Amino acid sequence: MNAVLPVFGIIVMGLLLRRFQWLTEDADRSLLSININVLMPCLVLDAALGNAALSRASNLLLAPLVGFGTVAGGMLVANGCARWFGLREPRSRHTFAVTVGIYNYSYIPLPLAMLLFPGTSTVGVLFLHNVGVEIAMWTLGVMLLGRNQAGGLGKKSWWRFINAPLVAIVLALALNWTGANRFAPVAVLTGIHWLGQCAIPMALLLIGAVVADFLPEFTSQRSFPVIGGACLLRLGLLPLGFLLLARWLPATQELKHVMILEAAMPAAVFPVIMARQYGGDPATALRVVLGTSLVGLLTIPLWIRAGLSLVGL
Repeated sequence: MNAVLPVFGIIVMGLLLRRFQWLTEDADRSLLSININVLMPCLVLDAALGNAALSRASNLLLAPLVGFGTVAGGMLVANGCARWFGLREPRSRHTFAVTVGIYNYSYIPLPLAMLLFPGTSTVGVLFLHNVGVEIAMWTLGVMLLGRNQAGGLGKKSWWRFINAPLVAIVLALALNWTGANRFAPVAVLTGIHWLGQCAIPMALLLIGAVVADFLPEFTSQRSFPVIGGACLLRLGLLPLGFLLLARWLPATQELKHVMILEAAMPAAVFPVIMARQYGGDPATALRVVLGTSLVGLLTIPLWIRAGLSLVGL
């Protein structure tokens, strides 16, 4: 709980900042751009440069594959179960599947990884895992949502998973492989570290602001079956499958740490924005995100403890 509460506390602070208009919608675009293109790549480099865990072939291959496979499996299960929760319209059903399938893979597990597993090894493997999640999100997720959008998908959608954090991962792997990371000036590494430490707090504040924007769409009679179904799948059935995979998969300890953290995660916030962009149902996405996040405040510590015990860590 001590690891989880600060994360949700900063999200609530972002919500309040939006309510007081201290963090305005006009500022969102520039702050998000800074976070994705500057701060997050610095956090990646800070965690990945010189990280011995990233030199293991099993992590390089298996971590992205686990990220892609777990998101794809989650979407498949959620799409098949959506009708049970009153979502018969394809637009709402596909949005439910994408939002339940894409767990929070970065902004909540990152600080938890730093707090629960000190050092850079687990954090570095988490970034490799997230490459697979991003690919699944920008291919399968966009395909599923885009089926409801007139005119189909633009070609640029397929390339959105090539972003600054991914470039930073490739750069760090190249520097580690050649040994060039040992010649990086201390002043540069210090600056990268400072900027990287800003990434998570700023991202959590922006998440809170986005939640505040969509909050009026949250309350309706349709909310309860959708929220109940999302919690049942995202915080009940899917975590169990994730942990069984972590137990039996021949993965490194760092990747098992990542899988335990991700098993406990609620739905990611970004599908709310994706639903608006690609013809989905933002209200359904918001219900899934807020419902699983609120219940996740209680279930995250329980799943992490259960996962460490089940996997034998």
